[in-house]
Amino acid sequence: MFTGIIETLGEVAKLTKDGENLHIEIKSPLASELKIDQSVSHNGVCLTVVEIKDDAYVVTAIQETLEKTNLNTLKNNALVNLERAMKLGDRLDGHIVQGHVDGVAECISIKEADGSWVYTFQYSNSEFSTVEKGSITVNGVSLTVVDSKKSQFSVAIIPYTYEHTNFKEIKVGDKVNLEFDIIGKYVKNLMQPYS
Repeated sequence: MFTGIIETLGEVAKLTKDGENLHIEIKSPLASELKIDQSVSHNGVCLTVVEIKDDAYVVTAIQETLEKTNLNTLKNNALVNLERAMKLGDRLDGHIVQGHVDGVAECISIKEADGSWVYTFQYSNSEFSTVEKGSITVNGVSLTVVDSKKSQFSVAIIPYTYEHTNFKEIKVGDKVNLEFDIIGKYVKNLMQPYS
């Protein structure tokens, strides 16, 4: 379980294919604090630490994960949003995030506002939807939807989030990982028989 509040950025140090799996080595200041078998969110994808090196650690993404997320587009030196699993009893500063990505979206617009940025994303999975002022997780970042349309939404990014996440590297046409609000998904599932 995560909150969508990014702790730090990691840098992809090495990508190694092993059959259908992808081993991802991440250089990060968190490496020395991690343990084998610990869960860490990488651009919103919950992955298990399988090896720890001096200033880096390794996680493995299986084929299903690579097909449903943007991890298959990672390159060496790419920045990755990192968040360790939340501790029971901590504040929930973002929203409830599982680290189970629902799919990817494409960035279709970036507009600079006076002191912030508005990013617009389009997705094709009609099973999910956003709600105006509701929560959405984009590349692991807990955000508030500022404009919700069918298969499209916008979020406003403040300077702190821009500087401390990989939003500063997102360009129009890039793919991002989405996790829709778990409470919204449960409500939609419960109401489905009545619609």
